[in-house]
Amino acid sequence: MAELIYGPSYRAYDLGPEHPFSPERQEMALDLVAALGHTVQRIEPEPATREEILTVHDEGYVRAVEALSAGEPLDDAAALGLGTPDTPVFPGIDLAVRSLVGGTLTGARLVSEGRATRVLQFGGGLHHAHPASASGFCVYNDLAVAIKHLTANGLWVSYIDIDVHHGDGVQAAFYKDDKVQTISLHESGQYLFPGTGAIHELGDGMGRGLKINLPLEPFTDAQSYLEVFEMLVPRAVEAFGPHVLVVQAGADAHFDDPLADLALTTQAYEKLYRRILDLADQFTEGRVLVTLGGGYSLHAAARVWTILYLVMNDLPVPGAIPKAWAAKWAERLGGKTAATLHDADPPYERLPNRDEIAQRNQVVAKRLIDALMPYWF
Repeated sequence: MAELIYGPSYRAYDLGPEHPFSPERQEMALDLVAALGHTVQRIEPEPATREEILTVHDEGYVRAVEALSAGEPLDDAAALGLGTPDTPVFPGIDLAVRSLVGGTLTGARLVSEGRATRVLQFGGGLHHAHPASASGFCVYNDLAVAIKHLTANGLWVSYIDIDVHHGDGVQAAFYKDDKVQTISLHESGQYLFPGTGAIHELGDGMGRGLKINLPLEPFTDAQSYLEVFEMLVPRAVEAFGPHVLVVQAGADAHFDDPLADLALTTQAYEKLYRRILDLADQFTEGRVLVTLGGGYSLHAAARVWTILYLVMNDLPVPGAIPKAWAAKWAERLGGKTAATLHDADPPYERLPNRDEIAQRNQVVAKRLIDALMPYWF
């Protein structure tokens, strides 16, 4: 069973009614879990303190977030990535985002103190935030703060990022750190924000060979994704020998996501989650902390994260979605909702060039493994 972390305060991190990073995504998923007959027991976290935020973020940047949160204008806000269309600001944003950081940090404490092995933080995953700037919907980097706590308590971390966007902020925070391995599978930065995550980004200094990026072709389907994941990730984790896995489980690599062009199915996500838990059982005595992340098709994200909850709690994944839940959310959001947790007819499995895409991904994965081999042995 997994400890679940979630609180009503998470809803305060709301970037606007037209913004894709909507707190309705978690609400839908938890409502679907309940509709499937499961009682959700959760831990409501305290917000991270200012001092905890400062373990990752610069003092001047934190002061800027606090000022904007209090309604004070700042001339250089946009230069800090704040108040932009991607990352707008609103009164109270400092506390709202510290609530999300507090949830991920609570999960890290449960693991470091031996009070839990599997932890699901039903929020967070703000992997684009940098020490002195916001980026890509992310103001503070909850993952980096949690990983800092884990390493400060003697735990080596393998960070696995399956969000469709490169986990650039987490990678940058630990680029020279020999206690943190970062692994990101994402749509290639040639085509997608943030434009980073190439295979030559291997880390510096003692962290060289521990920063691992697998950029994937647009329209990569489930079969190809799972193939290259299996080629790379188990070998990398085994070579590093971590004490805990930290996973950013963004749902935006799903084929229905409007902001990217990978083509995973909910079936593929279930296989991914099970494989990651297998790796935790094999290499970290089961210790794994999972956050959410991107996922901008509400109907896809709700199903993907419901499957995540079920898999992490060793519960069966049923076929049908309760009709009452589907009707409720179809009325609330407009349009139809899916009738099943698994995708009935994935469109990208019929692409005529899917074999060519898979071959390109294989070539990139092999080149990356060749580059890593000197660091593995």
